Amino acid sequence: LFRGIMRRMHSELANYLRRCVEGNRHFNLAVGIKPGTLSNGLKYSLATGNWGDQKKAMSSTAGVSQVLNRYTFASTLSHLRRTNTPIGRDGKLAKPRQLHNTHWGLVCPAETPEGQACGLVKNLSLMCYVSVGSPAEPLIDFMINRGMEVIEEYEPLRYPHATKIFVNGTWVGVHQDPKHLVDQVFDTRRKSYLQYEVSLIREIRDQEFKIFSDAGRVMRPVFTVQQKNDPETGLEKGQLGLTKDLVNKLAQEQADPPDDAELKMGWEGLIKAGAIEYLDAEEEETAMICMTPEDLELYRLQKAGLSVDDDQDGGDLN
Repeated sequence: LFRGIMRRMHSELANYLRRCVEGNRHFNLAVGIKPGTLSNGLKYSLATGNWGDQKKAMSSTAGVSQVLNRYTFASTLSHLRRTNTPIGRDGKLAKPRQLHNTHWGLVCPAETPEGQACGLVKNLSLMCYVSVGSPAEPLIDFMINRGMEVIEEYEPLRYPHATKIFVNGTWVGVHQDPKHLVDQVFDTRRKSYLQYEVSLIREIRDQEFKIFSDAGRVMRPVFTVQQKNDPETGLEKGQLGLTKDLVNKLAQEQADPPDDAELKMGWEGLIKAGAIEYLDAEEEETAMICMTPEDLELYRLQKAGLSVDDDQDGGDLN
């Protein structure tokens, strides 16, 4: 939009300069550049939602900016999380309107308008988060220091079974001991040395380790489960990262908020403590997620080698 308006100003200035030269008149920059062109163009687009030049309103994108719905608190939340699929509304295709399996936990399965836009206008779930992106270079340096061989020095004949490492879709190197590297990178993310919105995906079958730190990935928060005994925190393998101490601290903060905002733990504090982590749709494919605390308890018992009945309480699972 800004580029288009600047282009128009440039062409208007060029025409004015040409007229001055042809008519042998004095060139005045203040007359050549109209002061309201830029601000009026931006105001028009924000007011109407037609993103583009005012004279080419038919070809410009409609509905980019909208007036925020303020009927109720719920309708405001709904409007802020609305997504639109840019497909013609008049088509009778059912496929783009259906829920996809990867939408689980990220898109609301019920909230969609009736009529022609049904299934094309969706709503993100309330806990959903869209990544804003972070630089990948520090992570590449970290992995090089941990034994990653950069792609320029890689010899396929010498290490045919080395695990390939991709960062934002670009092959950056290989590693001989992927388990050790993956554990270290996961550990840095859980301890908040690494941005919490970075996705780490290890494809064991394909011998690949993919890392994404780009913007625009839809993510959702989950509680972490300890993968091994941690002497620092005292948590054992299979225990939830969300401990009673953290819950008590949150409850105390709720009852008596601290004066200094920096001392407040809140949601950010839980992420820094490693109790919560964000997964995107691709990382979710490689993660084991329990639906209830009971499932986690069953998993612990099975790992301990105890026999567990399929239906312990004997009641109706529904």
